[in-house]
Amino acid sequence: MRQPQNKINTKDLTLRQRLAALSNLPAFFKLAWQSSPSKTLLSFILRLLRSAMPVALLYVGKLIVDEVVLLNRNTSFDNHNYLWQLVALEFILAIVTDALNRLINLTDSLLGDLFSNYTSVKIMQHAATLDLDQFEDSVFYDKLERARQQTIGRTMLLTQVMSQVQDMISMAFLITGLIAFNAWLIALLVIAILPAFLGESHFNNQNYALSRSQTPERRELDYLRYLGASDETAKEIKIFNLAGFVIDRFETLSDKFYTDNSKLAVRRSAWGSFFSMLGSTGYYAAYVFIIVKTVDGKLSVGDLTFLAGSFRQLRALMESVLSRFTSVSQGAIYLDDFLDFFKIKPRITIASKPLPFPNPIKQGFTFENVGFQYHNSQAWANRYLNFTLHPGEKLSLVGENGAGKTTLVKLLARLYEPTEGRILLDSIDLRDYAIEELRLNLGIIFQDYIRYQMTLSQNIAVGNIAEINNKVLIEKSAQESLADALAQKLPNQYDQWLGRRFNDGIELSGGEWQKVALARAYMKDAQVLILDEPTAALDARAEYEVFQRFAEMTQGKSAVLISHRFSTARMADRIMVLDKGQIIEIGTHEELLSKNGRYAELFYLQAKGYQ
Repeated sequence: MRQPQNKINTKDLTLRQRLAALSNLPAFFKLAWQSSPSKTLLSFILRLLRSAMPVALLYVGKLIVDEVVLLNRNTSFDNHNYLWQLVALEFILAIVTDALNRLINLTDSLLGDLFSNYTSVKIMQHAATLDLDQFEDSVFYDKLERARQQTIGRTMLLTQVMSQVQDMISMAFLITGLIAFNAWLIALLVIAILPAFLGESHFNNQNYALSRSQTPERRELDYLRYLGASDETAKEIKIFNLAGFVIDRFETLSDKFYTDNSKLAVRRSAWGSFFSMLGSTGYYAAYVFIIVKTVDGKLSVGDLTFLAGSFRQLRALMESVLSRFTSVSQGAIYLDDFLDFFKIKPRITIASKPLPFPNPIKQGFTFENVGFQYHNSQAWANRYLNFTLHPGEKLSLVGENGAGKTTLVKLLARLYEPTEGRILLDSIDLRDYAIEELRLNLGIIFQDYIRYQMTLSQNIAVGNIAEINNKVLIEKSAQESLADALAQKLPNQYDQWLGRRFNDGIELSGGEWQKVALARAYMKDAQVLILDEPTAALDARAEYEVFQRFAEMTQGKSAVLISHRFSTARMADRIMVLDKGQIIEIGTHEELLSKNGRYAELFYLQAKGYQ
């Protein structure tokens, strides 16, 4: 079942949709408060104080002008104390305004960093609860990608919303003064600004639709950028002469983005200039009206400066508020992507009262008619699986690529949930056990293991991260996987950084990396060891030594081996042959050879290659 698409996918968003999007803001500010209650409160208080500064400065300026005019007309009056007191007051207000601006910027910057860090952690925490097959769904991955982008982009939304509140309070002060003079000035101001607001709203809608439609291709663009300039891809890029292909595809996509974005930007700039001209016309119409009233003696020169300044600032604030409303509502709409990610729930259910994992396992794992089907796929990855992995048994999985071997292992580890059938452990449904204990008792190394750009010690410890400081266990695990000899060759031994991403890092060969990965499986005192192609990158001697130690380590434990090498497979107690996700043969090496079926065919085919 595909994840639901975001419902907002049309080019134009109505005012109702924008207002509805603002309902995301309470949840957004709850996150901001959780990231730092003190800084969120401080930012609000500072902005509240700052909102009163414009009208205070304008009014003190009016008083100064009127006092200067009065003193100019009455030259005999030589007491200028009141004038200089007003000037001092205006100076103090200017200093306070500047200080508030700097404090607000500082607080918002710190709060933005804390918010970004906090929400990034929240995303990682939530992602950790989701199922593996959800990460393999492109629709889900688009949601995850947009949610990750919001942790940075939405920090600006914090500033925008708080600035919106600040400017609206400032507007309330200024409007009070203008209404007392002539309410028609407010109407003229709204008429002059409204077209600009509608224009900005329209183009922001188009920008949102364009940005959203580009999400999958932008991920491809990032991937191409990685392919074209990465130490991990450089070898094949050179050998296969892929640079031209990658660059051509990158240029095609980037040129398409540039063309689409530039067309929208040009239209937006042209209409913006026209709407700005309308706003200026409205402002100067009001300005002329105030001047005429002053010339007629109905207003003082101080009134002129106060009203003209109030009208000018109110116009700027209204433009800012209306334009910012578009940005805020746009940001609130984008928050759908962020908040929707947290609404995605794992499909693997956790038992409300989970049972402790059996120690030791008495009856083993039993698959009863188990089938698994990937989402959005008509084919079955596994089906009709019926077998038991007995305690202490070594089971080898054999089959061609795509036969369902790795999927079976993931079902055993509850990385996937069966689409049909059930898996039992000691006659109890696997879903009734604590999933953390299940995975703690499984030592798994997949073929596509991660080469962590960390120290050798950390690379091994990821197999049981709770023991990251247990040097004795780490070194013991390295010995069992033959990675200890590698450690002795490295300049900093177990503290040596691996990979080329960071300074002083050392890249390992494929076989050396595989030994490091194998060590992870030995970090746990697991009852079941699962190795997916564990020796694919090892030479024959190293492979033999690894399996000699593996046989020793798995005495009394269950093990599942996935291997294309029959020299490895025949070491198991039983061999299961899979084809198209189904079991076609199961038995010992000798039994399967005597059947002369698929296993025998593959075995002799591989043996012929060694002759």
